[in-house]
Amino acid sequence: MSVIDKAIAAITPPESEEARVEARAKAEAAATPGDWLSLILDHHRQIERAFDAVEAAAAPAERIAAQKALGVILTGHAVAEEAAIYPAMAEEHQVGHAELAYQEQSAAKMELGLLERLDPMSQDYLDKLGHIRGAVTHHIYSEEGTWFLQLKQEASADEQSMISQRYKEEFSRYMGSDAV
Repeated sequence: MSVIDKAIAAITPPESEEARVEARAKAEAAATPGDWLSLILDHHRQIERAFDAVEAAAAPAERIAAQKALGVILTGHAVAEEAAIYPAMAEEHQVGHAELAYQEQSAAKMELGLLERLDPMSQDYLDKLGHIRGAVTHHIYSEEGTWFLQLKQEASADEQSMISQRYKEEFSRYMGSDAV
């Protein structure tokens, strides 16, 4: 972990596990089967499992394969949110949240690229992976805890339908038609 990474981590401590569980529960309560929020929650769980798989890998080839799988789901999810969700947030007076979300996802993709340059079995790799996971976990918490709940409350039914369709299209475009 770089000096900058350590400084950022020190001044922005992560949310508690209890706060993350509460945010997830609120988001799950607001979601309806097949809507954009339910799909995103499913993808968030897939991302969490993908991080677990990278951390649990016992051999270099296994860790590299798990890291590639993490990159695929994280990027597909980010592309879909960036095309469908963040513009809707901006439309519903959450421009600052939308811009921050774009920046956070861009940073995560960049950090994943830098992770590829490290020895997958080294402590530096695990430290960077932990930093990335922490940033992604915080991003998910922000989305599930407030940003998406606000979008769910403020967007009209027609807008909700359009957001769901666009999210599905963008995710499928990146991940394949049977991925949603």
